[in-house]
Amino acid sequence: MSKRYSLLLLIVFLCFSIQAQQPKKPTSSEIYESIEKLNFLGSVLYVAAHPDDENTRLISFMANDLKARTAYLSLTRGDGGQNLIGSELRELLGVIRTQELLAARRIDGGEQMFTRANDFGYSKHPDETFDIWNKDEVLNDVIWAIRKFQPDVIINRFDHRSPGSTHGHHTGSAMLSVEAFDLANDKNSYPEQLKYVSTWQPKRQFFNTSWWFYGSQENFDKADKTNLLSLEVGSYFTSLGLSNSEIAALSRSEHKSQGFGNTGSRGSEMEYLELINGNLPKDKSNLFDGIDTSWNRVKGGKAIGDILKKVQENYDFKNPSASIPELMKAYQLISKLENQHWKTVKLEDIKNVIAACAGLYLEAAADSNTATPNSNVALKLEAINRSPQNMKLNSVSLSDGNTIQKSIELKQNDSQRFDAEFNVAASTAVSTPYWLNEKGTLGMYNVKDQMLIGLPETPHLTTATFNLTIAGQTISYSKPIIYKTNDPVKGEVYKPFEIIPEVSAKVAEKVIIFETDKQKDTPVLVKAGKDNLEGYVQMAYPNGWKVYPDKQKIEIKNKGEEQTLIFTVIPPKEQSEGLLTPMVHIGENVYTKELVEIDYDHIPLQTVLLPSESKIVRLDIKKRGENIAYIEGAGDVVPESLRQIGYNVAIIKPENISQETLSHFDAVVVGIRAYNTVDALKFKQQALYDFVEQGGNLIVQYNTSRGLIMNDLAPYELELSRDRVTDENAEVRFLNPEHELLNFPNKITPKDFEGWTQERGLYFPDKWGREFTPLLSINDKGESPKEGSLLVAKYGKGHYIYTGLSFFREFPEGVSGAYRLFANMLSIGKENIKTDKKLND
Repeated sequence: MSKRYSLLLLIVFLCFSIQAQQPKKPTSSEIYESIEKLNFLGSVLYVAAHPDDENTRLISFMANDLKARTAYLSLTRGDGGQNLIGSELRELLGVIRTQELLAARRIDGGEQMFTRANDFGYSKHPDETFDIWNKDEVLNDVIWAIRKFQPDVIINRFDHRSPGSTHGHHTGSAMLSVEAFDLANDKNSYPEQLKYVSTWQPKRQFFNTSWWFYGSQENFDKADKTNLLSLEVGSYFTSLGLSNSEIAALSRSEHKSQGFGNTGSRGSEMEYLELINGNLPKDKSNLFDGIDTSWNRVKGGKAIGDILKKVQENYDFKNPSASIPELMKAYQLISKLENQHWKTVKLEDIKNVIAACAGLYLEAAADSNTATPNSNVALKLEAINRSPQNMKLNSVSLSDGNTIQKSIELKQNDSQRFDAEFNVAASTAVSTPYWLNEKGTLGMYNVKDQMLIGLPETPHLTTATFNLTIAGQTISYSKPIIYKTNDPVKGEVYKPFEIIPEVSAKVAEKVIIFETDKQKDTPVLVKAGKDNLEGYVQMAYPNGWKVYPDKQKIEIKNKGEEQTLIFTVIPPKEQSEGLLTPMVHIGENVYTKELVEIDYDHIPLQTVLLPSESKIVRLDIKKRGENIAYIEGAGDVVPESLRQIGYNVAIIKPENISQETLSHFDAVVVGIRAYNTVDALKFKQQALYDFVEQGGNLIVQYNTSRGLIMNDLAPYELELSRDRVTDENAEVRFLNPEHELLNFPNKITPKDFEGWTQERGLYFPDKWGREFTPLLSINDKGESPKEGSLLVAKYGKGHYIYTGLSFFREFPEGVSGAYRLFANMLSIGKENIKTDKKLND
């Protein structure tokens, strides 16, 4: 089935807010384009490092204009990025960005692949990248992707010859791709793969260059273009009413967590490819010049090509089903091909075309969106043939091993509906991203199953296979079991059918800070995956801590219902930290996982099973002031973290910022990237300055240097740069060790910078007015000191503080020193103040 038709479907989604899981229903024009694609046997692999690195304009051009099988190999899932739409970071952000890539590919017509590399954060050099990744394993995965996908052409997004000039992941992705180009055809290179795939030699490899890599359009215009291909990619698709660039913009706009909404363009657009390996095409406007992309490239293919050429020439847009008899002939011939690669690819493609021509709709819907191992699920099955083509449903084979015999004639537009029962075996694995099943390292996910490596998501474990006879020949269609319901606003809503454990549990807070040795009541939420759940919960906790009661009984009547238990946690008198884990005992089984649901409209509902752990920290911390106003930016957990150390934190919207509102607060904290994302702030800046002038403290967290809503972020001169320190263990030097902020109410020492995660900070200012005092000096190895990570200035009676330190990453990890330093920032200037005022609800 054509992947391009999903673009039109997406537009329908945008207009009517239909969920991303809606079944595909191609139009007649889109079916024709999928037939065109059946007749093209060429493939392109695009390689880069992260979600959103890919050139969607080029991917769309190759998939939709050239009709080539096109895939994007993203070495990572983008776990180390920021999140503009929610608070999910690290592994959960990687899940979101994986699905955003899949949504993008549904639009631009590409496929999606990955390696096991983990995006550990910004890297300044590929040497550092390869030290943290396991270079050999990532190279293994790149070669696996090439052997499995068998591209004729590989295109690298980045230049392999410029280490240190950009993100180390970027250059590293190109370096690995170049190294893999010939190794993929070497039988002595990773020979264990050859049990599943064969060696493969791509014909050509390019670097997707542009004027940007030359520093300016003027430099690019002067450059020697002998080895460059020039591709006109501004095509207009009449069947869609969209240009290639408009498709690319829709695709790129799916990277919503990164704020990559894009506006499409129209007219001529050029892409440039610099040859790295292989032979340069004689026709520099034809990527596949000299490569046979017809059916003649495979033994026995000529007869298939002859049939499909006639199907294409005789296609009836008003009656696509007239093509089915000839398509079935081609299907039979494809099933007999010796070339296993193209046999597998084209069998799936032609099956989808046949189904589309027949208006064939097949569905297996469960009565619930979840089930547990060792349970039964009611199914509703539907099969309808909306064409005059003779068709018969012979049986439906369920993945539980049961087969439902039917022998029903599927007459035109006569829907056949029937019930079935699906048995979820006790041994059935729960639904969760496969790369999160085992604990990995900072740089690598741990995946042992070779056949899973590279897949974008976990294969469906619960399926229904409809076995049909069409035009006298048997053909089968496997469909994942789904769940659907009717929403009064959105209408028909589809969700994945997931296998979940019979119980999951989590501590309500991911980090619990004890600023004294006073005990805290800690809620534990237990969720039932099935009806009539009974058992008990105990807590695992560090030495020196106490938790009571020892255990508590749970009785939950209904599946999906939660029971909240309160455990009292008593910290030690001295500073200490560790993990708190609920252990749920059901019969002989003990469950220690929590179930996380990620639910955004632009991606399918995601169910993620993670170790249920909360960090508990007995912290030697002092503070001044009580009430904090927080202005949200791009999404973080800083407000929750400040509440953990005893502050009253109120979220205030920009439109509510006024002298009267702010008068109730001791300090205002501005969330990360707020000056990139909250346009209304530019009208409230003076009110914030007035608050500081009257004695308040204003703390502004990091913003990116590009895309600021205003230039005057501070009452004095302040210019942001792209300076960052990516080594979370980089030495922190105190420029002004006697400064109040480093001494009151907590004495800050180098120990407070131990245990930081991912990075020290990012987008530090590199220019500031003399009113500011820089407090810290940090740098990555081999670089000049960066002194803009923490700047403080007196303004009137209060203090303005700008910080690029990554508190938004350190707080969720329970980093003690980060809490102590932030408490000092909030407390500055309040030595003689013990505020008793309470925040008015």
